[in-house]
Amino acid sequence: MTSAITGTAGKIRGKDRLLSRFADNDRWLWRAMLAPAILYIGLLVGFPFLLSLYYSMSSVTVASQDVHFVGLENFRRIVESGTFWLSLQNTIVITVVSQFFVLVFANILATALVVDFRGRWLVRLLILLPWVAPISLGSIGWLWIFDSIYSVINWTARAVGLLGPNEWPIWLGQPTLARASIIIVNVWRILPLATVIVLAGLSSIPQDIHDAAEVDGAGFWRHHFQITTPLILPITLVALLFGIIFTFTDLIVVFVLTRGGPYDTTQVIASWAYFTGIQGGDLAGGAAISLFLFPVLAGVAILFLWLARHTEVT
Repeated sequence: MTSAITGTAGKIRGKDRLLSRFADNDRWLWRAMLAPAILYIGLLVGFPFLLSLYYSMSSVTVASQDVHFVGLENFRRIVESGTFWLSLQNTIVITVVSQFFVLVFANILATALVVDFRGRWLVRLLILLPWVAPISLGSIGWLWIFDSIYSVINWTARAVGLLGPNEWPIWLGQPTLARASIIIVNVWRILPLATVIVLAGLSSIPQDIHDAAEVDGAGFWRHHFQITTPLILPITLVALLFGIIFTFTDLIVVFVLTRGGPYDTTQVIASWAYFTGIQGGDLAGGAAISLFLFPVLAGVAILFLWLARHTEVT
């Protein structure tokens, strides 16, 4: 009995020593800690990506039983389509314009919120609400705001005299206004995240730097552009990268507001891939369209992370 207990205790001590040795080994510990995340990303992203590659080089459709390898035929067919170039142009324009306004407004809001004032927590909560709310519900709300009959924007503009009796913009029916509507919703959606990221950067600046600038007589604009902006530039680039990725790959806003209309003038790459592959049943074509997003976003991510690392102030 005693020998059995001694043997069990010896095994437990042996396991404890093994765990201690493993925990103290940095070479294996970081790999063990990263393994669940890598497995999760591999299953969630890697498998669908490989499946998209397979689909894009085949003749698969929703109703197909025989799938044949077609090589780059689907990509050739997509590049020769006028809708592809229009969708790519819309995607780039909507992303660039919306992220410009997001960057400007995020810096303004973060600069205002970094100051301590009564009720600051409530203002921060209200700013975060668009990010917390599901984008589909938010887009439905904006669909009512831009409605051709009940648009609160048009009724308010007419009430204050900005619109004449014969003026009534059709926000989602005119190509230019429809693109502007999509940009507005994307700004509304991404702005809270960018504000929080920039605010974190502002809060991390030591107070001694601000005090030294004040002693040197730096005004607000000189202080902001020569001291604050270079210090928060790396984290600002990260916020901009997140905004570009979210906007470039989003289809919910376009799907809810315009469904790509009128006449595909607001179609983007993500929405066109959905309409082609899911609603149109052409899984091969939809997969090929969606794969055009990958090299663009990969290049943007590498560029922005490189810039963020090399603009960091040490």
